Amino acid sequence: VEEAGYKAIVDDEGGASMSEDLRKEAKEEELKDLKVKVYASALLSVVILLGSFPEWFGFIPGLLAEGWVLMLLASPVQFWAGRKFYQAAWSGLKNRTASMDTLVAIGTSSAYLYSAAIVLFGKGLVELGFADALYFDTSAVIITLILLGRYIETKAKALTSDAVKKLLGLKPRNAIKVEGGKETEIKIEEVVRGDIIRVRPGEKVPVDGIITKGSSLVDESMISGESIAVYKKRGDSVIGGTMNISGSFLFEARSVGEDTVLAQIVRMVAEAQSSKPQIQKTADLISGFFVPSVLILGVITFVAWYLAVGFGVAFTNLMSVLIIACPCALGLATPTAVMVGIGRGAGMGILIRDAQSLEIADKVKTVVFDKTGTLTEGKPLVTEVWANRGVKENDVVALAASVEKGSEHPLGASIVDYAGRKNISLREVSVFKSHAGMGVEGVVGKRRIYLGNEAMMRKKGIKLETYKEIAGKYMREGKTLAYVAEKDGLLGIIAVMDVAKPSAKEAVDMLKKRGYELWMITGDNALTARAVAGKIGIKNVLSGVLPSQKAAKVNELREKTKTSKGASKISFVGDGVNDAPALASSDVGIAMGSGTDIAIESANMTVLNKDLKTVVSAFELSKKTLRTIKENLGWAFVYNTALIPVAAGVLYPVWGLLLNPMLAAFAMAASSISVVVNSLSLNIRKI
Repeated sequence: VEEAGYKAIVDDEGGASMSEDLRKEAKEEELKDLKVKVYASALLSVVILLGSFPEWFGFIPGLLAEGWVLMLLASPVQFWAGRKFYQAAWSGLKNRTASMDTLVAIGTSSAYLYSAAIVLFGKGLVELGFADALYFDTSAVIITLILLGRYIETKAKALTSDAVKKLLGLKPRNAIKVEGGKETEIKIEEVVRGDIIRVRPGEKVPVDGIITKGSSLVDESMISGESIAVYKKRGDSVIGGTMNISGSFLFEARSVGEDTVLAQIVRMVAEAQSSKPQIQKTADLISGFFVPSVLILGVITFVAWYLAVGFGVAFTNLMSVLIIACPCALGLATPTAVMVGIGRGAGMGILIRDAQSLEIADKVKTVVFDKTGTLTEGKPLVTEVWANRGVKENDVVALAASVEKGSEHPLGASIVDYAGRKNISLREVSVFKSHAGMGVEGVVGKRRIYLGNEAMMRKKGIKLETYKEIAGKYMREGKTLAYVAEKDGLLGIIAVMDVAKPSAKEAVDMLKKRGYELWMITGDNALTARAVAGKIGIKNVLSGVLPSQKAAKVNELREKTKTSKGASKISFVGDGVNDAPALASSDVGIAMGSGTDIAIESANMTVLNKDLKTVVSAFELSKKTLRTIKENLGWAFVYNTALIPVAAGVLYPVWGLLLNPMLAAFAMAASSISVVVNSLSLNIRKI
């Protein structure tokens, strides 16, 4: 790595968090070093500039105008502050490549060495026809301006990670381990899977795990972006780094070290920010040809002007060409925009796995949504309660929930949950009995209550013909029915459904308005699928699709939407284990953060909250980032192609104008800064 001209940071201890700390430390050290060099070289450059023009600045002591003093002042700027340019140019030479640093090294060295030669051997060189001129001011100011641009760039990169830092927060350093009734405070690195950890009010959850005792409100905004605290009880999962607000609880550590959600987020963001999209690879390829071309053009410029006018003009134009052509803006165009885009995404609750995903998302025309858990809440909820004549709705719910209290069936759990939300008191049940695949029964007081499907009612002799109209209405809406009855007949019907998320319809409308073709895919029957899709506005539905078939269906849709320009890009949005193949096979897989680990690992992007409008924001972020990259590249190319001829002296024969190398350096630095500022504007653009 160091042979190639880079610095290698060796992590002996291992671990995602340790690597991130080392990376952060290295970045801070780099920023600090750059800051010192910028200040020092700026101070020296000002003194050199004043000393180089004594006729302009009469208040300057004559000593500062002496050539050897100027050389003494310029040397630290050239070889200490500008050391990295030489290192990069040398490694490029060894690896047969040329970069922007090559141009800076050659341009400033030419100015410094020529001036040093005049100071040391001036009389002899002047007699040979060399101009009696010093360019220490040029080389020093050029290096200072470029270092200033690098410092602003590095500072900007640090700023782009602020959103990620806010999202991740400060990870807890310690944990309270409970063993044999004794509590011991240990370092976070010492927590192992299976440890029982206590979390008190106001403390952060150290690692990921499952609550074994107690309950509390937990602020998960760091992960989900949702400001409302979540109630956690025994059996619920907790995530390391989230804040415990009220109660105290014990939990069993399940994911520690690199396996925690926090560590995965750190790793995902780090990998994404270091990746390159295709558009950057194209820019790099162009730069590879651009730099040697500029060197050749510089030589041609020097020779042409030397033969036509003389050494002074030829040398000035050579340095101007080398400096103005330095493709710093070209090199900054893509990475700064990508880093700002990824940082903005993290702040919005969108984790982007790599830069290529950010680029491809801009080309997506078709979006396929999984139904259960993605468009819907992923669990059945009571939507309607119908009571027979002479029976109260609350009695229907109370009887049903009382019987289901001991059941583990999801449908039964939804009825019990509904009773709790309605503050309906449950009653004692005796002689509970379960009928596999049909329902349950139990004695409430002196009444034997039956709760189940149509088959259960037939088995118990309950006639349903009279109630076909109301039952049919619910079924056409895609709802599952639980009949509540006793020996004398039907008491009521409870309709249960996996309802659409509140944000689903709005997100679908937003995507349709933007011209996306939308599909819903599910393993549910056609009736239920159509009912859900109809409510949120999706016309294209693939129902009865087995988990193993989802990826194939995505590939079929890709071929189906193929145009003369080739297959269109498809995005799949899902959350479950059975969505993983489809997420991986789509061009841009988007996982909901509330989903499974394998879904998140298979996706290109992860939406950390449950709001489907964030999916729309992900596509908008991609478009804005790509637009920014194109603006940056356009500015960089126009700048270089427009000003190189000026630097070469094309305006001299007509207007007698030559581009001073210092002005060329200032313009080059300004171009780089404008690219960085344009990239940072992504943080304030409406998405």
